[in-house]
Amino acid sequence: MDLYSWEVKLLADLERIATLAEEFAPAAGAVSAVLPAEATPGLRSYLCAFETPDGARSWLVLDDDGAAVDDRRDIKDTVSIAALCEIAEESAVGGDLDELLSQLVALRLTENPEGIDEAEEAVRALQQTIGVPPQLASPMRLDEIGAATRRLELALDPAAPSPFTAALKGAQGTLDELLGEVVGAYRVPLGL
Repeated sequence: MDLYSWEVKLLADLERIATLAEEFAPAAGAVSAVLPAEATPGLRSYLCAFETPDGARSWLVLDDDGAAVDDRRDIKDTVSIAALCEIAEESAVGGDLDELLSQLVALRLTENPEGIDEAEEAVRALQQTIGVPPQLASPMRLDEIGAATRRLELALDPAAPSPFTAALKGAQGTLDELLGEVVGAYRVPLGL
């Protein structure tokens, strides 16, 4: 399956899941987000966020068939990989890759320092890795973003510690908070 076909299928899956998610307590809010995830390769799930007009939020994880997931471990895995991939995308070299690329191009044109071509190539590779939404959150995607980000970090300053790694390590509190929110405002009863 080529990339375009894959993207079209993912969009269709997101629309299908959003429609199915609306059937779970429709009076309690509208679907505001659907994030696709594969915490385990081949086992697709979708983290669905719902929001009421007054801003109250609730959550639900659906499997690929549109059934509500009630297993706490599966919910945690889905929330964790979806959140980590989002954090990775936002943290990759400060998040504004277009601006960084513009600065590197300007630097190449004015000073042309050694290694500038490698840095520009690394930015473009990271942009391609991150792509455009929607994207399927998975451990493989997280690894790909990490590798592309590290390549860019090394091209920019081989001696500097990785800000990306520090951001992901620092995300545990955010991840715990999100998981608490999801479990606390889950739309169906949870299993043991």
